[in-house]
Amino acid sequence: GATAAASAAGSGEEGPDGRHRVPVPPTAAGSAGWLPLRTLTHHGPAGPVAIPLDDLDPYRDLDDPVPPARLDAEEAAEWQRVFDGAVAVLVATGADQGPGRLDPALIRAVVPYGRTAAVPPAAPTVAVSASSGDSFGAMLISRPGSALALAETLVHEFQHSKLAALLHLFPLLDDDREERYYAPWRADPRHLTGLLHGAYAFTGVAGFWRDRLAEPKHAEVAAYHFALRRLQSRLVVRTLRTSARLTAPGRRLVAGLARTLDGWLRVPVAPDALRRARTAAALHRTQWRLRNLAAPAAPDGTLRFRPDRGFWPDTRTHAFAVRPAAPRTADEHLAAGDPATALDGYAKDLAQDPADPHALSGWIVARAALDPGRATRRALTRPELHRTEPPGPEPHRQEPAGPSPHRPKPRPSRPAG
Repeated sequence: GATAAASAAGSGEEGPDGRHRVPVPPTAAGSAGWLPLRTLTHHGPAGPVAIPLDDLDPYRDLDDPVPPARLDAEEAAEWQRVFDGAVAVLVATGADQGPGRLDPALIRAVVPYGRTAAVPPAAPTVAVSASSGDSFGAMLISRPGSALALAETLVHEFQHSKLAALLHLFPLLDDDREERYYAPWRADPRHLTGLLHGAYAFTGVAGFWRDRLAEPKHAEVAAYHFALRRLQSRLVVRTLRTSARLTAPGRRLVAGLARTLDGWLRVPVAPDALRRARTAAALHRTQWRLRNLAAPAAPDGTLRFRPDRGFWPDTRTHAFAVRPAAPRTADEHLAAGDPATALDGYAKDLAQDPADPHALSGWIVARAALDPGRATRRALTRPELHRTEPPGPEPHRQEPAGPSPHRPKPRPSRPAG
C-alpha cells in the first residue's frame, strides 16, 4: 500500500512530525490529491487477478526516471478491453505448459507506452515492446489494436523474463558483447546474449502461433507466423551452436530449443503460407545484409559493417501474413505468388533509385524465385556483393521471365571504415 500524509487532524496514526498518516491502497479511488494505480483485471482459476497498468512510477521505463503519463479514462478502458480479449486467447489452450503458453496471472505489471489517449486509434500490430531483466514479469508495451497481437506480445516479453531469470542464476555463454550477428527480427547486428534472448523469445512466439493453427478465425495468419518464426529461430539456434561460447547450461538450453524447433519444422503448414514465410525470411535477411554489410569481407572472412548503417523499418514481415487479394505494389505481387510482376516493379523502382536496399532485396528474392540457379543462390547468400551491380543472368543461360534492372549504377557511397 501507499501512505498519504496530511497536516490536518484525521484518522490514521500521528507521526513524529505531528502529521497524520493515512494508509491508502494503491488502487483506491482517485481524488483531487490522489492518483490511484490503474489495473488490468481478469478472473483466473484462483479468483480475481489485478495486474498493475503502471502509468505513474518514475522507474517504469527502461532508462532514466520519467514523469507520470496518466492514461485518460477512455484509453484505460481500451487497455482493459484488449487485455480481456488477450486473456481469452491465452487461456483457450488450457492449463498445459509448453512453449508459447502463458498463465496471465504470472504477469507482474504492464507499462503502457507512447499513448495517453484513445485518439488516434492504436495500430493493428504492436510497435514497441520491451522488458528488463531486473523486473521479472513486467513489460512495457504500446497498445495494439487487437487482442491477438497483445496476447502474442505478452508471450514474447514473458519469454524474455524467463530467460533473464535463468541468466541471473546461471552463466549461459561467454559473450564479448560485440554486435556482429544477424537476428531475423532486428534491423541491427546483435551480440550473443541478445541473439540468445531473441531465439528463446521467438521460439515461444512460434509455439503461440502453433497453438492457433486449428482455430479457423486465425488459421491463415497463424500458419504464416508459425512457419516464419520456427524457421528464423532455428537459424539463430544454429548460429548460437556454431558461433557462441556456450557454457554447459547454455548448451543444454540451446539443444532443447533445437529439439523443439526441429520437431516443429516437420509440422505441415499450408503451402501458400509456407511460401510467404520463406519469402519474407529471405527478404529480411537480404535487406539486412544490404543495409549493414560492406563488401568485400575482411581477408580473414570477418564481416565488415557499413559506417552509414542505421535503423530501417521492417514493413514486410507483417505485410506478408495474408495473401493480397488485389496486389498493386511489387511487394504485394511477391506476397501473392507472382514474382515476375514483382520483378518488373522492383526494376522500375531501381531505375528511380539504384541504391534502394528495399527494392534491390526484393529484386534479388523475386529473381531467385523465377530462376533458382547458381547465380541467384550466390546473390541470396551474399547480396552485399551486388549493391553496385544487381545480378544478371549466368552466361549461356536463358534469361528468366521478367525484366532485368539493366545493371543500374548506384549512387556513390562512403568508403567502409
